[in-house]
Amino acid sequence: MTDSINYAHMMQKAMQGLMIDVLKNISKDGLPGNHHYFITFNTQSDGVIIADWIKERYPEEMTIVIQHWFDNLEVNDNNFSITLNFGDNPENLTIPWASVSTFVDPSVEFGLSFKDDNQDQIPESKMVIIDEDDDEKKDAEIVSLDSFRKK
Repeated sequence: MTDSINYAHMMQKAMQGLMIDVLKNISKDGLPGNHHYFITFNTQSDGVIIADWIKERYPEEMTIVIQHWFDNLEVNDNNFSITLNFGDNPENLTIPWASVSTFVDPSVEFGLSFKDDNQDQIPESKMVIIDEDDDEKKDAEIVSLDSFRKK
């Protein structure tokens, strides 16, 4: 038993679980309303499977959009796979959860940010929520777990 609770790790898993649940729902029911997603991931991460020409074009990081045309969305505990259209060429992609750095739904101004500066440490997690009831638009507030960590 440890002497402390690792809240950062728990928060990371909870936010990752939210992203997984959203994509599982989409795989079964399709996109609701105006929802669509920007998912940024590290193309060099272990388990990423993308066409060679895509990896050459995006050697470090890539953002995909799940909106108008996608097919074969399959979600499991380790990754998701999807077919997307690149200039009228369907391409299959497999993206491990550990490679995802951001998950954003701009239709409702919601986003999750997963930062991994050091593989030996638990990644820093950030969540962005904008209050839509507020008439005055403000910059998104980023809540960083670092502010709650002991220095």
